[in-house]
Amino acid sequence: MRYIHFIVNPVSGRGEGKITKSFLQHYFSSVDYKIEVEFSQFKKHAIALAQAAVLNKPDIIVACGGDGTIHEVASVLVNTDIPLGIIPIGSGNGLASNLKISQNIDTAIKIIQDGKSSLIDVGIAGEKFFFSNMGMGIDAMIIKKYEEAGKRSLITYVKSSLSSSFEYKPALCHIYFNGKTVKAEPFMLFISNSNEMGYKMSLTPKASLQDGLLDLMVISKVNFFEKLYFGLLVALRRPNLFPKYKHFLIKDVAIKYRKKTVVEMQLDGEYYTIESNELSVSVLPGALNVIVE
Repeated sequence: MRYIHFIVNPVSGRGEGKITKSFLQHYFSSVDYKIEVEFSQFKKHAIALAQAAVLNKPDIIVACGGDGTIHEVASVLVNTDIPLGIIPIGSGNGLASNLKISQNIDTAIKIIQDGKSSLIDVGIAGEKFFFSNMGMGIDAMIIKKYEEAGKRSLITYVKSSLSSSFEYKPALCHIYFNGKTVKAEPFMLFISNSNEMGYKMSLTPKASLQDGLLDLMVISKVNFFEKLYFGLLVALRRPNLFPKYKHFLIKDVAIKYRKKTVVEMQLDGEYYTIESNELSVSVLPGALNVIVE
């Protein structure tokens, strides 16, 4: 009998409270499966639920929600033998899309039933993991505004992006990677493990979850018209055509700010801060086992 533990965010975009134990029992018969279902109630609650679930040694822990819920559950499963299952019912669903996990709930459940797994790389920023991407430039401000708006949707994301483009002020920093030092005031400093941010948008369309590398993208200060042009290229999935787009493949990078005492960042679309003027980011190759199609 296989034991599958589901952690559900009941307020995720498309879930509409549909994923309950009685709903899942239609797919996982009591003859072949033991299933447990728990519901997260607030930010970071899924971390505590996953930590408790791991002690019971399930065969799979399934995150049912958006990128934030998946991020929290996956963070607990890094470097363990327990694979992560995903039922993507959030708004962005960047990691699930990169893994080709369907947003159709029935199809996503079928993938979990089949139980095929694959190892993917994991990013680590300071002491925090990320699976799709992280950023310390304007995207951190965008995510902060996006969370404060209360409603997660593409329209909200666009509005947050537009207001941030007027407010964000680049800060001077030094970036250390691949044996070189770059002095910059980046409009965007983005580090990606996957090829999608969510909403089918990408800043690093050639990034791979299984190459043992991270994709570093740096864009220096831009004027108003350059911001508009860059936004258009992102919408067209051709950000690399932007003249100030600088891309590097890295295993690790350190960023040190001259005047900041708090580093603001987004990790997989969630806003975080650390009290420091510097941050180190690196990759853990093949550190997470994920149920895939």
